[in-house]
Amino acid sequence: MIPPTPVELSVPVHGGGLTALRWDGGEAAAAALPVLAVHGITANALSFGAVAAHLSARATVIAPDLRGRGASHELPGPYGLGSHVEDLVALLDHLGIDRAVLAGHSMGAFVACLAAVRHPDRFAAAVLIDGGYGLPAPPGADVDHLLGPAMARLHMEFPDRDAYRDFWCRHPAFTSPLDPAVEAYTQRDLVGREPHLRSSCSLEAVRTDGADFLTDPEVLGAVHRLPCPALLLWAGRGLLDETPGLYTEQRLAALAGTGVRTESFGDDNHYSILFGASAAALAERIAGEAQAAG
Repeated sequence: MIPPTPVELSVPVHGGGLTALRWDGGEAAAAALPVLAVHGITANALSFGAVAAHLSARATVIAPDLRGRGASHELPGPYGLGSHVEDLVALLDHLGIDRAVLAGHSMGAFVACLAAVRHPDRFAAAVLIDGGYGLPAPPGADVDHLLGPAMARLHMEFPDRDAYRDFWCRHPAFTSPLDPAVEAYTQRDLVGREPHLRSSCSLEAVRTDGADFLTDPEVLGAVHRLPCPALLLWAGRGLLDETPGLYTEQRLAALAGTGVRTESFGDDNHYSILFGASAAALAERIAGEAQAAG
């Protein structure tokens, strides 16, 4: 599905303007709690484009390009997940939104948990998509090691947009030709001029944010202290379509006493869970949480 065209906003935050995309639906959407969608560590707002295509008829969807990514790539530090939380609150304040439902993918799920804990009056529910629950990292591991090819991309240059498309077509998590929503998402990442196009992601931002969700006690503990209903949806395969993915039933067993509900999207990998047929299923889950919380 080709996502409907969102409205692009610029919101004043520390250091400049935070760019966000907003998908508005009809009367039903206006009556529901809005959904604040938070992307992953090397992603951008259009990672939620396919979900928004299905969800926007039932709820307004607002997705920022996080500080140091996408059209917000020139925003300076300080980075870190706490800075993203404050940017999210500034976004809600700017739009006059008192309460919202959080939907976070990967690192965005950790941001969602931290936002809910720090600002319980602003967030009514959280949907965590293949993220939010920290697992022990190998000794000495850092974000460069754990993200591997995703980090390598940030060092690369591409002569034109077709070359970047080819890069993603060869990625094991996707299929060729790219789904239109995947195409829009990946192309939004590019900055610069031919023949020196590159990812918009700031290496400093990615490394600072990665250190937070690997080692920061407040970030790692947030999922255990959520003050709102939460649903964690996990993919059966990982960043490179490997099995198992980040989570398994056994790894998530520690959440049993927290009140966080879990559900497997076993046919998906870490990326594909946001696209294709799964986007409609995700939208349904998010809409259900928004309706229950509203």
